Amino acid sequence: MDPVDTGSGGILRQPKAVWATAGASVVAFMGIGLVDPILPSIAEGLDATAGQVSLLFTSYFLITALAMLVTGFVSSRIGGRRTLLLGLALVVVFAGLSGTSGSVGELVGFRAGWGLGNALFVSTALAVIVGAAAGGSAAAVLLYESALGLGMACGPLVGALLGDASWRYPFFGTAFLMAVGFVCITAFLKEQPRPARRTSLLDPVKALGHGGLASTAVSAFFYNYTFFTVLAFTPFVLDMSPYRSGAVFFAWGVLLAVFSVIVAPRLQRRLGSLTVLGGSLVLLAVDVLVLGHGGRTTVVVCTVLSGALIGVNNTVYTELALGVSDAPRPVASAGYNFVRWFAAAAAPYFAPKIEEWSDVHMPFTVAAVTAVLGALVVLVRRRALTAEAEELRPGHATGDGVGVLAN
Repeated sequence: MDPVDTGSGGILRQPKAVWATAGASVVAFMGIGLVDPILPSIAEGLDATAGQVSLLFTSYFLITALAMLVTGFVSSRIGGRRTLLLGLALVVVFAGLSGTSGSVGELVGFRAGWGLGNALFVSTALAVIVGAAAGGSAAAVLLYESALGLGMACGPLVGALLGDASWRYPFFGTAFLMAVGFVCITAFLKEQPRPARRTSLLDPVKALGHGGLASTAVSAFFYNYTFFTVLAFTPFVLDMSPYRSGAVFFAWGVLLAVFSVIVAPRLQRRLGSLTVLGGSLVLLAVDVLVLGHGGRTTVVVCTVLSGALIGVNNTVYTELALGVSDAPRPVASAGYNFVRWFAAAAAPYFAPKIEEWSDVHMPFTVAAVTAVLGALVVLVRRRALTAEAEELRPGHATGDGVGVLAN
């Protein structure tokens, strides 16, 4: 099936419940890159260092990783609708509190609560969209991936527009938009059937006993370190106004969305998933290495171009994670994300530390090495992954959002 062939229902002919969930998903993914263009402003406003402000990502993704063991446990007991609403409510509360922070410590703590809410929401949103969508799962997945890409692209732009007046406004704006999403889901989404079997807290960990899934998760761990070095540390290297930094990361997000939804599936069909993944990781390593050692123009160009490679990687990793083992997709997704999100928490913490210990170039050199390590895992474990990769068809496997995210 062509990745843009969404069946008779079509991607645009969806129930209100699907649009309400997809709209809230856009805002949820916006929250990841929202703080990018205002990191220097936050540091100035709260009299904090780059390392302290980067903990906004660390606390967010550390809690997100740990929450992956909880999301299936919760949703299989209270249902998808209630899990979405619980996640949205937590985001509204903690995003609003983030805007009132009087110190960087408070802000880091509130971002942790935000991460818990976001994990509950995005890990459940795809299953809800698939269950409620018209036109089959292909239309639902494409809609969800489009929401992910749009959110990742618009997050830095919204952060820049609101953050130009005050670094606090993007947090209040997110709280407001998620409150609107809460009302829409309450009004339009009916409760869906609960799974026949409840998920235990250890099911995602047990799923990692499968060699293929474990290999995918380890490779994605190294890749995510590279990804979030770019996302969390580059704004300090750019040293631009919120508007200019937001424009750079908006262009980055647009390429991420286009290459994730449109380009990656076509490359997979032509070259195969593992070849595409290995090649894209090596190219990302080269891009990040040049980014770390170039001048201002080079940094801007390489940052934007990294969005294309990250988009390709996100799509292939998500499909491998959800197709490589015989575990139920929500369980496999939770186990995979439990591993890889620890790297998203680690990179924003270690990148400024590495700069302090050496120079501004070294964090990107380390990030280039981790991208190569991710490619090496794919190469060494190729035999374990090949059979499963050949069975995958673009548009059939699904992400969890943090395909990026998952995605």
